Amino acid sequence: MADTLRRLVNISSYGSLQARLESWHRDYHVNSCDQNLNRCCELIELTAKVQGQLFTILNFAAAEGGHYAGVDTLKTRLLPWLGTSFSMAQPCVSDDTSLQLMQDSALKEKKIRELSVSHDNNMQKMETQLCSTRLQLDSVKSELADVQLELDDTKDKSATTLLATEDEILQLKADLRTTHEQLEVYKRKVEVVDEYERQVRLLREEVAYLTSEKSLLRERLSRSRSSSPPPRRGRSSSPPRSESPTRAQLTQSSRHARLLSRFSDLYAVERLEAQSLLRRYVQDLAMVQKIIFIAAVESFQTAKLAYRQFKLRVRKTLSSTHLGPESLEEAAVDYIVRNLDLYDVQASINDVINAMNVNPRISFPPEVDFSLVSGLIRETCRLAFAMQTLDPPLDLAFSSDGELFSDNKYRRSYDSEFAAPLVLYHVWPALMEGGGVLVKGEAVTRRGALWRSRSRSSSPVRSRSLSPSRALTFSSTRSKSPGRLSASWL
Repeated sequence: MADTLRRLVNISSYGSLQARLESWHRDYHVNSCDQNLNRCCELIELTAKVQGQLFTILNFAAAEGGHYAGVDTLKTRLLPWLGTSFSMAQPCVSDDTSLQLMQDSALKEKKIRELSVSHDNNMQKMETQLCSTRLQLDSVKSELADVQLELDDTKDKSATTLLATEDEILQLKADLRTTHEQLEVYKRKVEVVDEYERQVRLLREEVAYLTSEKSLLRERLSRSRSSSPPPRRGRSSSPPRSESPTRAQLTQSSRHARLLSRFSDLYAVERLEAQSLLRRYVQDLAMVQKIIFIAAVESFQTAKLAYRQFKLRVRKTLSSTHLGPESLEEAAVDYIVRNLDLYDVQASINDVINAMNVNPRISFPPEVDFSLVSGLIRETCRLAFAMQTLDPPLDLAFSSDGELFSDNKYRRSYDSEFAAPLVLYHVWPALMEGGGVLVKGEAVTRRGALWRSRSRSSSPVRSRSLSPSRALTFSSTRSKSPGRLSASWL
């Protein structure tokens, strides 16, 4: 309907009708009869077209109002106008026909009123039903909102429970890994305890032997004193020499067992702590294990050199005052055993870190340095220094990348290729006494390890030697050495 009305407005039919009426009025006396009739027919056709469009709009408007809307308007305006037009078109209507029309009109009005009343009743009923339906809809909406809240709450609880379950799983996995590591540590400690028990048995046997020997020596001494008078000693006579063992010789077996146990603890505790610390900065596990191995080897080399220099200074200091009964070599070793705290371990740590900085096999991020493993280096240097006081001294086995794997010296790591015959790199060195292996080391074996190792370096494990400038620095950085000790220290 709106489109029809818009087209009627746009074509300006009434304006065109007015313009033609004015043009016909001006030319009426000039035109012929046929021309005037044609003009009149054109105006009638135009008026009929406009009325047709208006009746179309009237039909659409009545249809939009429904069955009962606009009834009063049609009854009061359109029907009288149509009746007037028909009465004017047909003036000859009888009284009976007029009466019949009036009766029909009354009946139609009655039907219309009845339909209007029924329509109003129906509308009231529909409005009542609509209100009840709206109330039911509101209640359903409120129930739906409550259900939605419960659903959201259930989702939140499920998500929280899922996250808690995932956290518990991760925690359990971490606990499982920690338990496995602790189990390995406990296994090593059990092995160490067994070794302790063996050493304790040996010590008890040695103590029993020394006790029996002591009783025999006392008997001999008492017999010698009762059988012969004490000999006179001249001014130039030398003091009697006895064959009693020194402190270093008496504690040889106990120190040996303690140092072996300490070496095992270095592998089981300090090594793992240094490895976990390095993994924060170095992601490659192989590089971390190489750093720890080279730190241990360099610590032994540096401690051996420091022990030799320390021993030379002690011999030089004791040579002017030593009278016996033990030899000068035994006295020097006994002095070192009694004064291990005089070892300047910090200078050895600096030398080890300097050697690691120029080692081509290992690398480190630029923001940190090898002082991160200074704790491991310190303990290894002290242990290696103390091992040199044993007879024979303990040392590390010679090792090089690409060497043939030996079951007597090493055990394979868990990630090794067990069928590979060559060593790719070492995790921990083996401890030797003379030509025998006391404690096995650990190595990683891979196929083709010889070519990869020799392409990187022809001498992976370097022998350490100090240059003259570094030797001067080494001797000048000692805090307290026997060369500067007075006789009161000795």
